[in-house]
Amino acid sequence: MTVGAQTRLTHATEADLAERLLKSSAMASYDPATEIDWDAPLPDGEYGTPPEWCSLYGTPLWDEMTESQRVTLSRHEAASMLCTGIWFEMILQQMILRDQYVKDPATPEFRFALTEIADECRHSIMFARICEKFGTPAYYPKRIVVELARYFKSTANYEVAYGAGLVAEEVLDVLQRDTMNHPDVLDIVRVSSKIHVVEESRHMKFARAEVREHLRGACRPRRWHASLMIAIVGYVIVTNLVNERVYEAAGLDTKHAVATARTNQHHKSIMRNACSGLMEFLGEEGLLTPPAIKLYQRANMI
Repeated sequence: MTVGAQTRLTHATEADLAERLLKSSAMASYDPATEIDWDAPLPDGEYGTPPEWCSLYGTPLWDEMTESQRVTLSRHEAASMLCTGIWFEMILQQMILRDQYVKDPATPEFRFALTEIADECRHSIMFARICEKFGTPAYYPKRIVVELARYFKSTANYEVAYGAGLVAEEVLDVLQRDTMNHPDVLDIVRVSSKIHVVEESRHMKFARAEVREHLRGACRPRRWHASLMIAIVGYVIVTNLVNERVYEAAGLDTKHAVATARTNQHHKSIMRNACSGLMEFLGEEGLLTPPAIKLYQRANMI
């Protein structure tokens, strides 16, 4: 098969995938404004995230905490994750818009890219309303991270942009699959997790296809650069999921709680399991270079 024939086949396959994703979007998309009962009160004893996913679960400190403290911590950790999700979804939307700028609008890929942006916008609004319902602070990363992200979102292209988005989506996907059916979690969080899981599954398929397309035939330096940039994003996202201020909100000594969370073997294990599918894909695409692996190990993603 000639290079030209391979290219035409690749584009046809990508167009077919985009068409399938568009049909799926038409059949299985949700409006959080009507799917979630925003007026329902929050039951006192229900968690914001599965207790097994809390950063202190499985430690002596967790055993010492009252049930009220555990519930409060879980809600603040959930809010912290949602704020991080909002922050990165805003970055992702801008990167996708830049990638699609002046591209052929008469293609299914272009239409699905805009569909994904619309989904992400609804997700951010949904997350914001949950944070408002919780009455929690805005838990964003530190200022230096926020400012560096301004540069990243303005310069990241192609496989780096879609790979970075994939990292964020894959990590939260496993958590939310556990959350959507967990009996101890607030209904508002379970329903929002279900919405996010269904719609993000399409985004992840699209992102994987885009990463493969852009890396096809890529030289070794380009692949190594992409692997490092994606790993940096993964490290930043995972290490900022739980803001240190959540511990004070639960009435804990922040310094002691942070030290305990950093050495929590249960939480490290659950994060590695959550990232196993992602790591398999990155390995297949040649994006698990030694520098990238070191960053993933520091973030307990591998």
